[in-house]
Amino acid sequence: VQLQAFGGGLVQAGGSLRLSCAASGRTFSGYTIGWFRQAPGKGREFVAAIRWNSRSTYYADSVKGRFTISRDNAENTVYLQMNSLKPGDTADYYCATGNRLIITTLSRPNAYDYWGQGTLVTVSS
Repeated sequence: VQLQAFGGGLVQAGGSLRLSCAASGRTFSGYTIGWFRQAPGKGREFVAAIRWNSRSTYYADSVKGRFTISRDNAENTVYLQMNSLKPGDTADYYCATGNRLIITTLSRPNAYDYWGQGTLVTVSS
């Protein structure tokens, strides 16, 4: 599975961005797709995840109510809609996927098997 993340950019605080994660090589069916972010000098942090088949979604407390993860079956793509952005959201954002994730592991980077390249989100104050 190859993943491509895109949609990052520079936005002012309070603004919005939508990130996309597209898969090639196979469909997302049966997989969980997660978004993580990594700010300079910090570790990789869980942001959100979605189970492709059930559409169940999971969010980090820091983004609940502001970010929405969703998927498009026809496009085999997962989206991360980010609203009310804050300077603290500035980071490289990565999407990842795996098919062995359970509720207790889906926030752990090392539980995912495939990763896309990062897309940089910069939120100015």
